Amino acid sequence: MAQPSPQVVLDTNESLFSVLVAINTCGYDQELGASSPLRTQIRSEVAKAIQASPETKDASKLMCEYYDEHQLPDSSRTLAQYISLALYLGPPPEFTPKVKEAELPPDARGVVGLVQFLRTFSQKAGLHAIWQRHEQAYLGLSDRYHEPLAKMLFDTEVYLKLPSSQYLGRGFTVYLDPMGAPGQTNARNYASDYYVVISPGTGSSLKMEQIRHTYLHYLLDPLALKYPTALKRIEPLLEAVKTAPMDEAFKNDTSLLVTECLIRAVEARTPGAKVPEAERDKTVEDSMEQGFILTRYFYEALAQFEKDPAGIRNVFGELLAGVDVGKEQKRAAQVQFASTAESELLHLSRPIEGKLLLTAEQRLSAGDSATAQKLAQEALDEKSEDAGRALFILAEVATMNRDMQGARDYFQRALEVASEPKVVAWSHIYLGRIFDLQEERAAALDHYRAALDSGASLPEVKAAAERGLQAPYEPPSHPQ
Repeated sequence: MAQPSPQVVLDTNESLFSVLVAINTCGYDQELGASSPLRTQIRSEVAKAIQASPETKDASKLMCEYYDEHQLPDSSRTLAQYISLALYLGPPPEFTPKVKEAELPPDARGVVGLVQFLRTFSQKAGLHAIWQRHEQAYLGLSDRYHEPLAKMLFDTEVYLKLPSSQYLGRGFTVYLDPMGAPGQTNARNYASDYYVVISPGTGSSLKMEQIRHTYLHYLLDPLALKYPTALKRIEPLLEAVKTAPMDEAFKNDTSLLVTECLIRAVEARTPGAKVPEAERDKTVEDSMEQGFILTRYFYEALAQFEKDPAGIRNVFGELLAGVDVGKEQKRAAQVQFASTAESELLHLSRPIEGKLLLTAEQRLSAGDSATAQKLAQEALDEKSEDAGRALFILAEVATMNRDMQGARDYFQRALEVASEPKVVAWSHIYLGRIFDLQEERAAALDHYRAALDSGASLPEVKAAAERGLQAPYEPPSHPQ
């Protein structure tokens, strides 16, 4: 294991290896041709172990059935959820989660069921022995990339005049594992610890820009939270980015927006090579068009910072105080936002809860069913928010689109997973009305009664259920 600086570790992880081997076994083939030869070799050894034993084959079958059921449409997001899980698992053979299931990140919570199958499969296939055979090769990767990583971290600290050694009790770990897709980098922030997971490919270099982006978060994230009054003053700028394509979290949290803008400004000023000013300027403009509207301000302010001996920790408050909110609002108003934005590399362990669905409900109320459907489906796919609410919104969209069968299916699925009384009760009401329209009165009555049971404390539910029990539902004669 190599340590570029006291608080930074370049390492390997057997639990991560085991989880990645498991999904490879079950058909995860993303970028296989561009991967390190180690990936193909290990896959071959595992395949032989499965063929050599009926018990291993049975264990593999059960594990892969689970994997198939939890695949996401985007293979990169499929990988991401298993990496989130792996980072929270203890060592084999138990792979015991380090926290309670409810405390896992949302995407990891969605696939935590893999652990029970992984335990059996790992034992039957002899994954620990396979790991031991290749452990030296894994350590060799750490040795190979130690020097360029150490240089990048050192250069970043020098620019900010902020040594990581000041960050006692916090950690920054880069895990190397060739069993993933070499084109994908996964970064995570769990409490005070930051992780980057990278899969080296056939090339000789790592994606240093992604590692550096996460390292800048590691160094700069704590600073903004020390200035709540300054952040409150800047808060009106959030209104200017409501229609920007960037992640919703940045539109609702001044601290996240400010830090990301500063990081992007640092990246534009220090691209690592002699880059023409016009190209740097375009990088800043691209950032602005994605919604990071303070990037230009910080880019210009950093020119003075570079001449000053004081470190970023000492001048951060001054940088925030220097933001002219009125001027930045005018500048933001002149920005033509792009139609799409880059996905944010760093995933937080506790994202702002309910934002996708909250926005979906707002868009639905405004009559924008297409956007509501997109956001609700995204929340459902990512398993990041309440699945019952997401399905309920999708059912409402289907109702607006006069898709009665689709609405019926979504309301029934919502009832299978929902725990919120309001969602349960209204799902029963709407199903009762659908069955009435389909002239299935007995089924409709069952749902109206169930709505009374689940929503007795909700006056509007009680009234709607009682009307349904008294007479079959008839849609309004005028459009709603």
